[in-house]
Amino acid sequence: MIGISEIEAAAGRIAGHIVHTPTVPSPGLSALLGVPVTAKLELLQRTGSFKARGATAKLLSLDAAQRAAGVVAVSGGNHGIALAVMAAALEVKATVVMPQAAPARSVEIAEGAGASVLLTDGMAEAFATAARLRDEGLTLVHPFDDPVVVAGQGTVGLELARDAGELTDVLVSVGGGGLIAGIAAALRALRPGVRVWGVETEGAEAMSRALAAGGPVPVDLSSVVTTLSAPSVSQLTYDHAAALVEEVLVVSDREAVQGCLELAEHAKVWTEPAAGCLLPAARRVRERIGADARVGLVVCGGNATVGDVIGWAGRFGLR
Repeated sequence: MIGISEIEAAAGRIAGHIVHTPTVPSPGLSALLGVPVTAKLELLQRTGSFKARGATAKLLSLDAAQRAAGVVAVSGGNHGIALAVMAAALEVKATVVMPQAAPARSVEIAEGAGASVLLTDGMAEAFATAARLRDEGLTLVHPFDDPVVVAGQGTVGLELARDAGELTDVLVSVGGGGLIAGIAAALRALRPGVRVWGVETEGAEAMSRALAAGGPVPVDLSSVVTTLSAPSVSQLTYDHAAALVEEVLVVSDREAVQGCLELAEHAKVWTEPAAGCLLPAARRVRERIGADARVGLVVCGGNATVGDVIGWAGRFGLR
């Protein structure tokens, strides 16, 4: 399990490379949900998502030989962007393996940063390709199955705990579980009374299936939310969720896209569905907890184009 000392050490290590993102009360979301809502605006992070934190923490932990050999990562979008950009800044050669379903803009950004991008048929094939490249000498920067990466993501929770007002419940999106593992560890240490809820989309239910099964299991992926589409969680992230997370809620892709539209209208932020999914889940938490809830939303990323969101909205009949 990751402890607060590891998260604080990661915060000190990456401080000169990442943004301490705003934690702000949201009058619009508070009015919408009927309880006070605080937003941690991690979509304002370098590269547009929280992933820059873990990637930077890992890159800064490499020795000279590992830096010279280069790194490889698997990504549905945001982790690849983060690794490509931060590796370029730190002068480390990067290879990013993405499924063909990854957003075209993510591929363009990773390539534009100087990374070599390899496309595969799906996420399972992407992980297999990355494992082969690791065996050939590259250092794998895993998106969630690495305590250094999880500690880096936990710095989001460190900032949230220190910067937010009163909170009873914090909602965190879940793909492979690195973000929620780190945040839950930080909040348990610094705000032990706060409940942490995970949120997944249908067709990307790796953590909820793992919790039901008693450990990580492979899942079939069908969600449009590729940035949450992990083929399974890791034992590391499962252990944190099982011990520290209240529950993982699952919403539909349609609800996640609707959440993006509502976040734009009521919170004035442009998000991707991996963050949009928080809003329908927050309504469920509000219904369960009642008017005494004080909700925190970790708005994890904003790497969706106008065309992406318009396309999804049209697909689901949203206006």
